[in-house]
Formats: sequence, C-alpha cells, structure tokens
Amino acid sequence: MNSFDVIVVGGGPAGLLAAGRAAERGGKVLLLEKMRHPGRKLLITGKGRCNITNDDPIGEFITFIHPNGRFLRNAFSRFFSREILELLHHHGVAATLERGGRYFTTTNKSLDVLQGLLRWVNELSIEIRCGMRVDMLLIGDHAIRGVRARGEEFMASRVILATGGNSYPATGSNGEGYELARKAGHSIEKIRPSLVPLETEGDIAQRLQGLNLKNVQAVVWVNGRKVGEAFGEMLFTHFGLSGPIILTLSRIVVDELHRNNNVEISVDLKPALDEQKLDNRLIRDLNEHGKKKISNLFRYWLPATMVPVFIDLLNLDPEKVCHQVSSLERKQIRNLLKNLRFRITGHRSFKEAIITAGGVSTNEISSKTMESKLVKGLFFAGEIIDLDADTGGYNLQIAWSTGWLAGDSCLKDENK
Repeated sequence: MNSFDVIVVGGGPAGLLAAGRAAERGGKVLLLEKMRHPGRKLLITGKGRCNITNDDPIGEFITFIHPNGRFLRNAFSRFFSREILELLHHHGVAATLERGGRYFTTTNKSLDVLQGLLRWVNELSIEIRCGMRVDMLLIGDHAIRGVRARGEEFMASRVILATGGNSYPATGSNGEGYELARKAGHSIEKIRPSLVPLETEGDIAQRLQGLNLKNVQAVVWVNGRKVGEAFGEMLFTHFGLSGPIILTLSRIVVDELHRNNNVEISVDLKPALDEQKLDNRLIRDLNEHGKKKISNLFRYWLPATMVPVFIDLLNLDPEKVCHQVSSLERKQIRNLLKNLRFRITGHRSFKEAIITAGGVSTNEISSKTMESKLVKGLFFAGEIIDLDADTGGYNLQIAWSTGWLAGDSCLKDENK
C-alpha cells in the first residue's frame, strides 16, 4: 500500500533533514529522489570539503541572507549550527572551525557528511526510493493528498518539497520543484543564478588567468555609483572574475545586469594603504632603487604575473629606470594599484552557480512551520524557497534548519 504519513520530495540536505526529523517524530516516511543516489549536490559543496555551517550568532547570521533573513529567525531558534554539528558528530562526522567562522569536515570530505546523514535516516527506517521523479502533487480541497511519480501514486497528508533550485543541474537541481509549487498556486520569485562567476570585457582577466589574490577590496559600481563591496580573496579566469568576494558580490551584479545597467568592478590591490601612504611608499621605493628598471621594481608591488599587464595598461617603457619615472607616471601607477577596473559583461550560467536566487515566495510560507499558507499539509525546505546567502556555510544552514523545521512541524497536532 503506497500510503505514508509524510512524503519528502528531494534527497538533498534539506530533504534528508526533513525526512529524518519526521521519522524521529514517529512518522512513516517516504523519501523520493529522482537521481540514482541521494545527496549528489552535497558532495560538491565547499569544493568537495563541505562548508557545513558558520559560527556566527543568529542576529549576525541572518544579515548574510537575502532577500529576507528575518524569515528564518524561528527556524534558526529551533535548529541551528550547534544542532547540525551535534547531529553529524553523533553519526561519526567531525568538524573543524576555520577562518571566517566556517565549519568544514575534519577530513575535508563532503562524502563523510552524506554518509553520516544516510546512517541517521537508515537507522530511522525511512523508505528511500531513487530514480523517482515527482511530476504531480495530488491536491484536493486545498489540502495535499500525495504525489505522483513515474505513473505511481503515493498517498500522504503531508508532503515536503525539498527539490533544490536551478544551480548545478547535473546534480538534479533543475528547477522542477518550482513548477510543482506554481501548479499548487504558489508565486515564484524570479529565478536567477547567485554566487556565480562574472564575465569581463577585454583580455586582462584572461592574461591573468589562474592568479589568486588575497586581502584585496572589490567594489561594485552601477552607472558610476558604488553599490557594494567585499574584502578577501578573488581569482582571475579565462572569462573574467571568480573567487569568494566576487561570488558574494555576484548577487548584486546579476540583478543589475538584468536591468541593463552599466556594471563595473574595481579592485584595490593595496587596501591597507590610503592614497597618501601608498604614494609615500612609491616615492621611497623609486628613490631607493633609482637605477633599476621600472619593470623590476613592480615585482615589489605586485605578483609577477601582473607586472607585464600593468606595464601595458600604464603604457610604460619597461626599460625605463626608476629615477626617470615622472610624478604623473607615479600617480598613474598609484591609481591603478588602488583602482584596477573591469567592465562586467555577463555572468556564468546555472551550471556554474553555487546557489539559486529566487523561488517560492516567503509571503506564502509560514515561518513558524514551513507550511504553505495556500495548501494544507504542503511544506517547503531548502533552496526551493526564495532565500539565498553569501558564501561561508550560510546556504547549507538554511537547508538544515528549514528541513528540520518542516519535518518537525508536519506531524504536530495542529497540522493533523
């Protein structure tokens, strides 16, 4: 008999947490996953290391979540970073705190997290069926009745949609859950890639391909107006810019590009020095090494890969000796070190986006239970909801917390 207390659609982090918690509450739980194995996307998180969560307190944590982090206050108060770390620890997964408050697996293997979660759900006797694509929600009288997958109907008065977003579609996140929600009457906020690399005009980034910069400041300019900034690490690629601070800023950039605005990113290579201090250093170095070629002195200021690029951008003679550098040329050097500009022409596709922005409107979901306000017994968890966050473990915590809350809430008396 295909009858269950709870059906969870999607076997990613949110789905596994939802299924596990619902089973802990005594429910007969079916988890349907359309891929051959659950948790495929989890395996590639944190570049295969799995950035499990962040140790920021809730008040600070929600400031990194868009567009409305406050929606998650209740979910976080019920199940947060300490709880997921304890759950994983109980099932053999150790975590290590690294810079920026980020928790990673001690072994640096995402597989350990997936295996720990699978041990948990298997102990709870959850029925997991893979290769099962759900193509319809069964709804009657504004209440969920079950789902249809591969021509079979599975009945339950509680269904949790945890189908993920659109990012990394090869892992199964191809946006099908949005259509299921839309057909159930829900509004879908515009879907677009987030935490995604950016494409730039010209060949400068291409010439610097593979160069990783640390402790730099990147600023987003829209139609000449500063709209965002981030400090940290970035990477040059064959198509443009990537790395943590670029990915963080990409949410702003993607939205502005879609509005057809002119978007630039400036990079301050010497953020620890203001204009005057940097100028003083340039004067000192030029005087101390007056007989050296300017191209050799640049190696004191920049990674070797950047030197010929800077020489070209400044239109300098690389053979010029330092004591011949004019005050105007020194000013141009200083300006370029503080303001290396790139015009942004586009962004990479969902195939390279870490997360999806947009999704099921939070206005139509109860923040206390994750239940739909439109369809009784229908719950949402994870990336399908219109919530996304910066890099640093924030996005996975959204999945853990909303999944746990949906699984916990769906079997409470008020939901029966």
